Amino acid sequence: MIKLEGISKSYKIARRASGLRQAAKALFYREHTIIPALNDISFSIEPGEIVGYIGPNGAGKSTTIKVMSGILVPDSGNCTIMGFNPWRDRVQYVKNIGVVFGQRSQLWWDVPVIDSFLLLRDIYKVPQKEYENNLELLVGALELQDILNSPVRQLSLGQRMRCEIAASLLHNPKILFLDEPTIGLDAVSKIAVRQFIKKINQERGVTVILTTHDMSDIEALAERVILIGKGKLLYDGKLKELRSRFGTEKTITVDYHENNYPFQIPDTTLLSWSPVRAVISVDTEVVLTSKVITQLSSKVDLIDVAIESRPIEEIIVQLYKEYQI
Repeated sequence: MIKLEGISKSYKIARRASGLRQAAKALFYREHTIIPALNDISFSIEPGEIVGYIGPNGAGKSTTIKVMSGILVPDSGNCTIMGFNPWRDRVQYVKNIGVVFGQRSQLWWDVPVIDSFLLLRDIYKVPQKEYENNLELLVGALELQDILNSPVRQLSLGQRMRCEIAASLLHNPKILFLDEPTIGLDAVSKIAVRQFIKKINQERGVTVILTTHDMSDIEALAERVILIGKGKLLYDGKLKELRSRFGTEKTITVDYHENNYPFQIPDTTLLSWSPVRAVISVDTEVVLTSKVITQLSSKVDLIDVAIESRPIEEIIVQLYKEYQI
């Protein structure tokens, strides 16, 4: 459904020093710096996939989304989505996609939400019956009943983001681009948005490309992740494979009857200790957790044992460091 081949994009940034003299000089001559945003990016996405597109600030995530949505034209490379070139076939192409930018709005600021929906219906030429069915589904699933007649400027961030997602789906797109869709949302709103994204993916087969810094969004929604850094593709694969490759460390928390003598288990790291609790770091490539627990039981009278995998955020940070991002 989506295929990018060798996409590169650079920005030309004007620079000048501070001061009146430099400002006057800039009227006649400007110095520019070329900033590479994307460097030979290639990947493909199958219909019905939910893909997490992740990377640090300035990595090129939003630039990639803008290229795929037809907003930007790359310097080189080719992009084919559903048989369309996004920037050459823009009029026909945009009928098949929905785009949500967390820091941009497609809703009209001073009119009620429902008026924005009606305008979008006319822009996309959505048949009335199809529009009514979609509106009923979206309003119910995203709980918009009480805010449809409120001006967008009076909505909270969470309410506006739910309306943005609804607006992007009114015309039944086959692909949904989500750029930081849960930015600034509270826990309740985040869960509601995640559940809805899962629902449209499963029921309608909508392909979803999600960029976010919230790794809990990625874990909740995506099986596949694409990692980008400094405009280069660093990793493309399953999230569980990423865990198995970089997530061999586990944390074991043990509660035991009072013991006033600190202990050390071979091939492990004691992170914290008290007379009734200890936290131990274990590399499962070096020693099995079962062996560590057996050794612990021989040293203390165990009450409870909890084993936690390494948080995905730490794994991503390790990847960043590995590639010196």
